[in-house]
Amino acid sequence: MNIGLRYLSSRSSISRLGVPMSATSTSSPNPGPYAGWTRERLIERLMQLEGTIPAPPEATSGISTPSILSSLPPANAQEKPFDFSKHPRRKIALKFCYSGWEYGGLAFQLGPTPLPTVENVLFDILAKSRLVDAEAGFDGCGWERCGRTDRGVSAAGQVVSLWVRSAIPMEETEEKRTEAVSVAEEPPESTLETQEVEELGLEDGFGSLAMSEEPTSNTSIPPTNFKPKQEHDYLAMLNRLLPDTIRITAWSPVADSFSARFSCKYRHYKYFFSSLHLDVPRMQAAADRMVGEHDFRNLCKLDAQKQITSFRRKILRATVTPLDGEDGGNGVMHVFDLVGSAFLYHQVRHIMAVLFLVGSGLEPPSVVTELMNVEDGVEPPRSEDAQYAVVDRKPEYQMADALPLMLWECGYDESQLNWRTSGKLSGDDGEPIVRGDLYHQLQGIHTRSRVFAALDRHFMKAAEKHHPPPALMFPLKHGLKDLEAFKDKHERERVMNIPLGGGTFKRSLKYVPLLERKRLDTVEVMNERWRLGKGQRRDERRKAEGDGAEDDGNE
Repeated sequence: MNIGLRYLSSRSSISRLGVPMSATSTSSPNPGPYAGWTRERLIERLMQLEGTIPAPPEATSGISTPSILSSLPPANAQEKPFDFSKHPRRKIALKFCYSGWEYGGLAFQLGPTPLPTVENVLFDILAKSRLVDAEAGFDGCGWERCGRTDRGVSAAGQVVSLWVRSAIPMEETEEKRTEAVSVAEEPPESTLETQEVEELGLEDGFGSLAMSEEPTSNTSIPPTNFKPKQEHDYLAMLNRLLPDTIRITAWSPVADSFSARFSCKYRHYKYFFSSLHLDVPRMQAAADRMVGEHDFRNLCKLDAQKQITSFRRKILRATVTPLDGEDGGNGVMHVFDLVGSAFLYHQVRHIMAVLFLVGSGLEPPSVVTELMNVEDGVEPPRSEDAQYAVVDRKPEYQMADALPLMLWECGYDESQLNWRTSGKLSGDDGEPIVRGDLYHQLQGIHTRSRVFAALDRHFMKAAEKHHPPPALMFPLKHGLKDLEAFKDKHERERVMNIPLGGGTFKRSLKYVPLLERKRLDTVEVMNERWRLGKGQRRDERRKAEGDGAEDDGNE
């Protein structure tokens, strides 16, 4: 069993957010002929099917089973192979969202992982729906993703492009499909066997895997009421089988040359945080300094395996805005919007870690400019700042938590995409098709999460009766010199909870400014050391194994 299906079969019937999972997300709604069998009888039947033990002439228990067993296929019956070469294909883009905390990152992995990856689960469902060939793998369908996300990071507008099975012949244009034909040609073999449809559990109101409504036999008489062919209902086919933590929100036909990665114009990330103990205007002042093209080698994770030599990236927007007006003593929820053409490894989480230090008053906003000043004079001086230090090596510091980070949008040229939610462009009345099932499901999840938030807030209120909040330390109004007021107090009152996002903190009695901390080696030294060490050994191993593929490590 592959990792995606292994994950699906192990999920609880209640999701992490407490939403009951659909039975069809893991199994067919029809329990089948084995309903009511005991564990021992099921094991015995499996052994019979595998030929380990002979089938008894009669069942050993008091339950009569001959009619059940006789209706089952013989043990040596093989599933009819699905011939993808007999079906047309088309290239599409899929837009989807996922809850990052449930997965070990977005990108598929060749080896075992502690948690499944989003792409492994999604590909397994595409293969189960027979939209892609499982044996051909990711390369066989031309799989391309827009932006990788690490373990714990979510996405609301992730996009992948790939080739999938289609109900419409490739040579037909959208205009031709609306015209009647004088002679009905023999349709492609585009319907699944009834048994296959039942196994997938796709015969219900969401639409099935039936490819076409064409006649089953060839004829020279044109159909009386010709209807344009409809594309597969990709959303219904996939969402019914995917776990509730992955939802396909739209699909679009795309040109053969379209690439989810290289056609993307910008990527938009959001990071959610509470303003509790933070100076938000200072954080915005620091974020403003990132707009434009800068060197972000000190604001990302340096991975020598990637052998990156250029760290200049262009930031289009960096803003901090409130989400709502509720405070209640716990701060107002804010969102940091970061838009750029491309991003480095863990760049957003490193930027947020520095913004938290600035918002706490432990660092000035100018520290952002100094971290980007990797060579003398690279960053033009500002009138309000002193002369910038040259920081050619990254100081050691911990990046922000992954939970609040979301890939919000992947931006493309609008002329390249035509997002839709059904196999049809419009309904019978000519109006765009509106499907509320997915929205209502996500709305239910959000409503339930608000209930959990209210419960947690009242737990805290109940605890306040016996555990009053400690003295306020952050944000520091005058920088590090404000810490002098705490030096004579008890140790438990001097402990600093330095925010890392997502309700996590780093506890410390002493704070060392970023520019005074121990620094890593230069990028050039790290790249060379890896190339002569692990890189060389990896190349030799691959050469011996005849494997030239690159490792697809987690971002």
